[in-house]
Amino acid sequence: MTTALELGLDTFGDVTVDDAGVPLHEGRVLRDVVEQAVAADALGVDFIGLGEHHRADFAISAPEIVLAHIAAKTMRIKLGTSVTVLSSDDPIRVFQRFSTLNALSNGRAEVTLGRGSFTESFPLFGFDLNQYETLFEEKLDLFSVLLASEEVTWQGSLRPPLRNQKVFPRLGPDGLTCWIGVGGSPQSVVRAVHYDMRMMLAIIGGDPARFRPYVDLYHKACAQMGRPVRPLGVHSPGHLAATDEEALDQLWPHYKAFHDRLARERGWSPMDRDGFVAEARHGALYCGSPETVAARIARTARTLGLSRFDLKYATGTMPHARLMASIELYGTRVIPLVREMMEGS
Repeated sequence: MTTALELGLDTFGDVTVDDAGVPLHEGRVLRDVVEQAVAADALGVDFIGLGEHHRADFAISAPEIVLAHIAAKTMRIKLGTSVTVLSSDDPIRVFQRFSTLNALSNGRAEVTLGRGSFTESFPLFGFDLNQYETLFEEKLDLFSVLLASEEVTWQGSLRPPLRNQKVFPRLGPDGLTCWIGVGGSPQSVVRAVHYDMRMMLAIIGGDPARFRPYVDLYHKACAQMGRPVRPLGVHSPGHLAATDEEALDQLWPHYKAFHDRLARERGWSPMDRDGFVAEARHGALYCGSPETVAARIARTARTLGLSRFDLKYATGTMPHARLMASIELYGTRVIPLVREMMEGS
């Protein structure tokens, strides 16, 4: 590895429950997310990423606003999304929101652009799902121009052209860190290289090593297109407790309820405990003691040549107190262990 491995945390602001098992109001969940991010900053976590969603089980629909509040309460942690659903947004407004956040946080803002794994934002904002691919391609193209030039001339098929248009606030001399979220298609890998952006692999199931061909494709495409090799990242779910069994027991009911809800929506098979445990031991679920999780993160980072690993620490209705305990173990135990393991590799 040519750069030090950054270790971050991601959340979608999953709607959590109180001690009686009653779902909390979204406002309370959002305030809890801010508290979680402030704790992560104090514990030395490198990055906090907030995912954008527009459905009942997630509280975060406007991540940039939450990130701006976090920026005012933190000193060093990098602030970004996981992901921003560019397809159903306006690239100029996305750029303005992140250039504003970047200015307010003194250069700590990052954006991860993607199409998202849910489609509720398309009808909500009046976009045609039949234009799913075209919307993302054109909006990503415009966003790349906004990153590269203070005066924009651009033309596509879905919006009026721009002629010598200036967009404010302008970025500083260091620009804006921009990732493209990749779920596992070769086209998405090549797209990240074409636009000279960092690639964030969303690995949410199966052996992470199976994504090595996508990393190899990324390097091959960089060489063919004459692009520099940018940092590569992975986003995967997980949970920490004092022991492996305790972590599994804490996460299981919340993980199962979340997975089974998606299974009903998408026609998947329900999850059983054996499958859950197998995913935690051999797949992309980083659930266990600090020692277990650190070893698995280090192994994934070495296998894929990563510069960033982001643990999605919230899945389902896990109560805020347990999320805070997991974050503390990540900062105080996992991060030092991973650093030690990576230095010895």
